[in-house]
Amino acid sequence: MIPPALQPSALVLFSGGQDSTVCLAWALERYDRVETVGFDYGQRHRVELAARQAVLARIGGIKSAWAVRLGGDHLIALPELGRISETALTRETAIEMSAAGLPSTFVPGRNLLFLTYGAAIAYRRGLGALIGGMCETDYSGYPDCRNETLQTLGRALALGLDRPFEVVTPLMYVDKAATWGMAQRLGGQPLVDLIVEHTHTCYLGDRSHYYPWGYGCGTCPACELRAAGWLRHQHQGGQ
Repeated sequence: MIPPALQPSALVLFSGGQDSTVCLAWALERYDRVETVGFDYGQRHRVELAARQAVLARIGGIKSAWAVRLGGDHLIALPELGRISETALTRETAIEMSAAGLPSTFVPGRNLLFLTYGAAIAYRRGLGALIGGMCETDYSGYPDCRNETLQTLGRALALGLDRPFEVVTPLMYVDKAATWGMAQRLGGQPLVDLIVEHTHTCYLGDRSHYYPWGYGCGTCPACELRAAGWLRHQHQGGQ
C-alpha cells in the first residue's frame, strides 16, 4: 500500500485569479483528490475571495471527472500579514517601483507563508503535492515567485514535516498567452469563459469595467499582463 503522503492528491493555492484557476484545472486533470486553500490577508483586492467561491461552484460543471475529484476548500485568515506589509496590495497607495527595485505590490514573505500554511493543511489532510500559480515569465519580479525560492522551501517543508511534499508550479515558465492556451486545452471554451467571467486578477479590486479578457481597471500591472496575454493568445489563433 502506498503511504498516505504519496497518494495522488494535491492542495492548490487558490486565490480566485486566472493563474490559480488554470492550476486548479491542471490539478483536476492529474490528481484523484484535489483540495484548495485561500488566504484572507487584508488584501486590497479582497473581491478575489468572492471570485474563488464563484469559480469553485462552477468548475466541476466543466467535466464530470473534475466534480468527482474536487474536494474541500480551506480559507486561512492572516490579518497580521496585511498589517505589517505596508504595500500597495494591502493599503490604498500608489502602485509604483520601490527604492528596493521591486513593485510596491510586493508583499514580503507572502508566498513563503502561503506554502507553509498550505503544507500544514496538506500534512493533516494527507495531501502529497502543493500546487501554486507562481511564474518567472510574465510576472512582476517578485523574488518569492522564483523557482529556486519555491523548490528550496519545498525541501525545507519536507524535512521539517518529515513528509515528501512536492511543490508544483505548472506555470513557472509559461507566459500569459500560453496560460490562456493551457486553459483552452484543459477545459475548452467553458473554462476560458469561466476565467473571463468569474476570476479576478486586478490589484485594485475593480469589477466595474469589463473587457474581452475579464473584469478589472485595465491599467494596473496585473490587468496589463492579463490583457497582453489575451491579445497574444488571440493573435496566435486562440489555441
